[in-house]
Amino acid sequence: MPKDVILTPEGLASLKAELEHMATVRRREVAARIKEAREFGDISENAEYDDAKNEQAMIEARIAVLEEKLRSATVIDASDLDADVVRVGTTVHVVDGDGGKHKYTIVGSAEAKPAQMRLSNQSPVGKALMGRQKGDTVTVATPRGERRLKIAKIEVA
Repeated sequence: MPKDVILTPEGLASLKAELEHMATVRRREVAARIKEAREFGDISENAEYDDAKNEQAMIEARIAVLEEKLRSATVIDASDLDADVVRVGTTVHVVDGDGGKHKYTIVGSAEAKPAQMRLSNQSPVGKALMGRQKGDTVTVATPRGERRLKIAKIEVA
């Protein structure tokens, strides 16, 4: 049974745009490559043909994943959020044990991008912050050891 995918409105738009691109542009490009490779003759020993068919399979698999995510998506309504509690769709300002300040936006796992400080609600830090309030301190087990984070501010993203 597929689990629900939690998305922000921006995440929903991003997935829809990626699906549209894959289903139209990428499919056409690969179909053209396959057609061109067939024209080279015997496809049993044609590396271009094999490569294009493999790419086609990957594109179709990605389209299936995107369609399933969109089917099971729950979109967070920003008007339902408040800045009292950390939830999916909020931005959290934290201070770590070393005095370093960080700003994380909590999102569903489908749109997590840790390098851009968009943390999944299922990640260790995201899980620890979920449901907490301003002033709370959480301890998070990370690959580099335990981190203590104090919530300084919560904003509706």
